[in-house]
Amino acid sequence: MSIQAAMDEYAQALRQGQKEYRELVMAGKDPHPAVLDDILPEGGTEMVVDVGLVEIPSQRIIGVKSAGRIAAFTPSFRPLLEAKSEFGGKWVNLCSAHLGDTGITDPILCYEYLGNFYVQEGNKRVSVLRHFGSPRIPGNVKRVLPERSEEPRIKAYYEFIDFYKASKIYDIQFRRPGDYAKLLSHLGKAPGESWTEMEQRTFRSYFYYFLDAFQELGQNSHDILPEEALLLWLELYPFQDLGAWTAADIKRSVLALREDFVASLAQKEVTVQTKAEDAEKPGILGRLISSSATLNVAFVHQLDPSQSAWVTGHEAGRKHIEEVFGEKIKVRCYYGANTQELAEQLIGQAVDEGAEVVFTTSPPLRRATLKAAVEHPKVNFFNCSIAQPYSSVRSYYGRIYEAKFITGAIAGAMANDDRIGYIASYPILGVPASINAFALGAQMTNPRAQIELRWSCMEGTPQADFFADGIRVISNRDAPTQSKMYLDFCSYGTYLMGNRGDLIPLGTPIWLWGKFYEYAIRNILLTGRKWEKGDAVSLNYWLGMDSGVIGVNLSDKLPEGVRQLARLLQRSIAKGQLAPFRRRIVAQDGTVKNDGSWDFTADKLLRMDWLCDNVVGDIPPFNEILPVAQSMVTELGICRDETKTGEEEITRENFNRFR
Repeated sequence: MSIQAAMDEYAQALRQGQKEYRELVMAGKDPHPAVLDDILPEGGTEMVVDVGLVEIPSQRIIGVKSAGRIAAFTPSFRPLLEAKSEFGGKWVNLCSAHLGDTGITDPILCYEYLGNFYVQEGNKRVSVLRHFGSPRIPGNVKRVLPERSEEPRIKAYYEFIDFYKASKIYDIQFRRPGDYAKLLSHLGKAPGESWTEMEQRTFRSYFYYFLDAFQELGQNSHDILPEEALLLWLELYPFQDLGAWTAADIKRSVLALREDFVASLAQKEVTVQTKAEDAEKPGILGRLISSSATLNVAFVHQLDPSQSAWVTGHEAGRKHIEEVFGEKIKVRCYYGANTQELAEQLIGQAVDEGAEVVFTTSPPLRRATLKAAVEHPKVNFFNCSIAQPYSSVRSYYGRIYEAKFITGAIAGAMANDDRIGYIASYPILGVPASINAFALGAQMTNPRAQIELRWSCMEGTPQADFFADGIRVISNRDAPTQSKMYLDFCSYGTYLMGNRGDLIPLGTPIWLWGKFYEYAIRNILLTGRKWEKGDAVSLNYWLGMDSGVIGVNLSDKLPEGVRQLARLLQRSIAKGQLAPFRRRIVAQDGTVKNDGSWDFTADKLLRMDWLCDNVVGDIPPFNEILPVAQSMVTELGICRDETKTGEEEITRENFNRFR
């Protein structure tokens, strides 16, 4: 390449640099590259390790090691000095070499900190190569290791280090712990499993297909990283689709998820609604619907009522709204959505048959529900789960801990030897709150009460173990419906176990799904058939006794004094006069979790991951949970960011098949 042509390139790069400089100054931003020496904390104990020669993603080179030459560049390493300067002359010579027979062969020298790179030697090489759009720049890298801490970004970075050892991929940098595990699960790769060169090239190519679509649609205006958006995209579509689809197909799929990207990644926008507040004023469309039109409603279940008491409870809710709304609604039910493929088929069938509102009644249907909601934006979709950060789907669940507090008070009053057995289901969102509420209720009626904790999702026979150990008051699963048979048969709730193994019912928390369905349908009829997605806010309904969604069935074998106490507690909680957790609470490790002067927020209750000091037992780690229960814990686990993720049918072949 001639020197004149190289000078022309410099003139173009200089104009771009001056434009970038002006725009940054007008926006009140620093117009020069970041300086690592200024970023590192003063007095820090960071370690530096040699990584060796790395093909550095050029967009991750964001600064310099020290401030010596930053005035010559913009943050994207465009030049700012005149062509006649010494700097300009060297830039022109490098440009000529890059486009000539020799090329730029020497690697740069730089430092990497938290996934970004800061140049020590080779600033002009970076400037020339980035001017010509080089996606990768070879460099000898020294890694600056931050001091370990509980800060999410630091924890995520140390997860990256393990990820990089196996993958040699620097292109993605997650900010949240657990995201690398999610990515590996979607790709069918095991943690620590080495990637072949072909797998590395395939991933980079597919990721940049997604990145192009993401950036073209301006998705990063909400401080959303493209790799974070990719995780949500991969929940709906197989990784290999990025290689099979056209650029237009990928762009359309990204556009359809625009609001969900914002809602799922901007955690401050997630709203937990704990009150059943009806719409204040019906709109014109709402009045027309409530007066004449029929709303088509669909329920999609994993199993049928003969197989599942959980489904039976939701069926009772369906019958309730049919009685309440009569001809204003038309309801269809779909059963057997027990795989991802069948769930997608049945939800799609419901929409094809005219459903305007779709309720999917269990957490494992979340992914299929989200996919359908993205594909059918004019339909209202609800999924029976908790704390789901999407704007296209609303989740709903019940504050069962309120009822557990009451059955705990019953158990404390009925336990002769201060020992009470508790069989928990899964270590998922809200379950530790139920355990603790039960323990606090028992402590209220028996200050010496000790709760012996076992888990049905682990190996063992908890009830038999309790019987052998002499424990006679047991708390088991919560009744899915108010049918008295669940109480009498002692399959659910709290009960006494006689010396010969006979079971005497005491009381059980119950779910009254019809109350929620009535509330949801009434609001849709009043306000119109579709909520607005434009605000990108996810809404989770978490309703309790004050909304009628949660209740307690009391056995006729319960002593009258204890029965009166239970009814009093239920009325007090429903009226907001009593909050189970508004009291002094000490955890197992001796820390005071509440001094009694304030209430826990909904988020703190949902994500509670500690146990009260009168609970004997632990929250099990993921690897000790039975395989049949792991999918539920993956979906809703309190430590789901630290577990493997993704559907069970995802295998390594999903990745290798499209290398």
